[in-house]
Amino acid sequence: MTATHGRPSPWRTAAGRIAAGTALLAAVSLLPWLSGTDPALTVLRARSADQDPTAAQLAAVREQLGLDEGPLAHLVHWLGGLPRGDAGTSWVSGEAVQPQVTAAFAVSVTLMLGALAVTVAVAALLSARTLYLGSRRRLRRRRSGTGAAVLAALPKFLLASLLATVCGVWLGWFPSSGWEGPASMVLPSLALGVPSGAMIGGLLEQALPAAFNEPWARTWYAYGHAPGRIARHALRRAMSGVLPQLLPTVVALVGGAVAVEKIFNIPGLGRLALDAALAQDLPPLQTATLVLVLLGVVAGILIQALRRALLGPALRDGALPALHPPALAPRRATRWIAAFCALALLGLIGAGLLRDPLQVDTAARLLAPSAAHPLGTDSLGRDLLARLGHGALRTAGLALAVTAVSVLVGLLLGIAARVSAGLTEVASTLPAVLAGLLTTAVTGPSVWGVALAVCLVGWTPYAAQTAALLEQERASGHMIASLSFGAGPGYLLRHHYLPAVLPAVLRNALLRLPTTVLVLASLGFLGLGEQPPTPEWGRLLSENQPYVELAPWTVLAPAGALVLLSVLAVSATASGPGRARRSY
Repeated sequence: MTATHGRPSPWRTAAGRIAAGTALLAAVSLLPWLSGTDPALTVLRARSADQDPTAAQLAAVREQLGLDEGPLAHLVHWLGGLPRGDAGTSWVSGEAVQPQVTAAFAVSVTLMLGALAVTVAVAALLSARTLYLGSRRRLRRRRSGTGAAVLAALPKFLLASLLATVCGVWLGWFPSSGWEGPASMVLPSLALGVPSGAMIGGLLEQALPAAFNEPWARTWYAYGHAPGRIARHALRRAMSGVLPQLLPTVVALVGGAVAVEKIFNIPGLGRLALDAALAQDLPPLQTATLVLVLLGVVAGILIQALRRALLGPALRDGALPALHPPALAPRRATRWIAAFCALALLGLIGAGLLRDPLQVDTAARLLAPSAAHPLGTDSLGRDLLARLGHGALRTAGLALAVTAVSVLVGLLLGIAARVSAGLTEVASTLPAVLAGLLTTAVTGPSVWGVALAVCLVGWTPYAAQTAALLEQERASGHMIASLSFGAGPGYLLRHHYLPAVLPAVLRNALLRLPTTVLVLASLGFLGLGEQPPTPEWGRLLSENQPYVELAPWTVLAPAGALVLLSVLAVSATASGPGRARRSY
């Protein structure tokens, strides 16, 4: 009996990719007409910054661009030029789109490769201790994951600003701006790769104990095999469940690195797509979206092939051993870390709620922390402690709600892999900013519109992880035994599928929680969601990012709160009693 049950056919997957990609391109093509703003007005302002154009000027732009023909005619015309290598001309600059996108894509891919190298290095460092102890049968306590949580919670744009200021301006080690050679990619690669590596490393660190608990690992150790050989095979086994997380990581490093590209003045694809979306410059936006879709599909195919190569024929033949995490006791320090983070957050929130978050005092702008203002003030003289405390419930509540919906949708679509075949790869290519523009064009600027936009793209990591783990679970011996004894779908879901998937998916969600906060804030900063002067942690980071060098405390306070929240979430789950899954 083979384990092909539940795996989508290649034809179904290809059809899903084509359908999802077509739907995404069609939605992008509708953006100028859905936005509620005259596309001619937006384009004219992007061209000349004319805030009050005449009716004659607007009519001339409409006639020049053929806006009265509607979105379908523009989409068909653009698609018809692609086979000839013609992606149209920019509505704003009048230049050919294909050279612009090609140059931006080359820059983004180069930056992605550098960031991937940093990602792999950070993930290796975080999981090295578990690999060392596990290969020598010395794993006694569960890792808390605090280090991974701290690094994963670091805002990429804040890390980029700090690296540019310290290593670029103060020390002069590397260029702080521009794209002129290999040295220019060092700092942005670190800013992008460290949080991503922490994410991958945290998931890998969680998966390794189960790999070392497999019967072959115990047998090899008893027969005296070298620890290095045991570690390599355990890493190969654990990586198969973590590899699908590289797909959203790769796409995010290309299309979602807008803030880092702007800080370092890098002419990348994400920056090009965002500028085109804001200016409603349709041809470069369509072309950039198509490139991201193709990149996501190619990366998905390569990652899937690599994952199946790591698992070997056992995946096809249904001979994979089940991954049963050992019942490791939590570290004593984990409970103390969780308690400290909880008390620190409660103290900050309680003290902040007693202050006025909206009081403006221009005479007290950018004051350093003092007795009157324990966390300092922002650029308008508002008390940062007050804004931090009043924004806590809104920040944590909305981020948790978005994460919960994303996890639920990801679980459902990951379980129904035949239905969602190809959809996950294409949806993961959609930048959150573009999803926000499309969503708010229909719903109007609102908090819930932004939350919906993040949910539209936030489910993809969990769906990819769920589908990969379920494929491995279906190929395990005990699963096939249950099927042969007539186990029904409900029994399989309760006793096999959910226990195999939920722990890893929940850990993934907790590591991504600070990222969700920052994505929500970035959309609000563009005027799509929560508007000033509403206090919100991500908005505090976005508003004060220009003052990192002059007044670093303005961003350290909200960044520290995000780190405390992330560490608290991860530590709280790690401090629970360790339980191994039952074998059937």
